[in-house]
Amino acid sequence: MEESSSKASVVNRLLGVKQRSGKTFGQIAQETGLTNVYVAQLLRRQAHLKPETALKLRASLPELTDDLVDEMMRPPMRSYDPNLIQEPTIYRLNEAVMHFGESIKEIINEEFGDGIMSAIDFYCSVDKVKGMDGKDRVVVTFDGKYLPYTEQRSEDMASRLRPQKANEHPHISS
Repeated sequence: MEESSSKASVVNRLLGVKQRSGKTFGQIAQETGLTNVYVAQLLRRQAHLKPETALKLRASLPELTDDLVDEMMRPPMRSYDPNLIQEPTIYRLNEAVMHFGESIKEIINEEFGDGIMSAIDFYCSVDKVKGMDGKDRVVVTFDGKYLPYTEQRSEDMASRLRPQKANEHPHISS
C-alpha cells in the first residue's frame, strides 16, 4: 500500500468491509477466536494483525483485499483523537475509570503488591447481560497481566553488567 495512504482512509476502507459484510464485531470475533474489542482494534488499525490470524479474518471478511491485509500486518501507529473524550460513551468510560481508579489501584496493590496492570499484555471485551431487574447491562472486562515494579538496583542493569566468563554466575556466592 502506498505510504501516502492515511490511516483514516485505511480505517474507513476496513470499516466499509465490515459494514458490507453485515457482521457485528462479536460475530467476527467468534469466527476468528478473537475478542470483540480486539477485532475492532484491528479494523481501526490500533492492533497488529498476526499471520496466523490473517487467514481467519479473511475467511470471516472475504472482501478484505491483499493491500488491506498487508497494511494490517504492519505494526500500527497506535493513537487516539484527544477530542474523543467529548463523545458521551467514551466520556462515561473515562469517568468510570477516574471515579473508581483509586480504589482499583488500592485493590491491585493489596492483592498483588506494588505494580500495575499491563495495557500491552491485555485483553478486553464488551458483553451484554440482563440485570436482576431484567434490563440490559454493559459488562466491560479488562484482563491485563500484572507487572510488579522493580527495585532499580545498579548491579542489575544489563548496560552495567561486565561480560561473564563461561563458568561464572552473577549473584551466586561460593
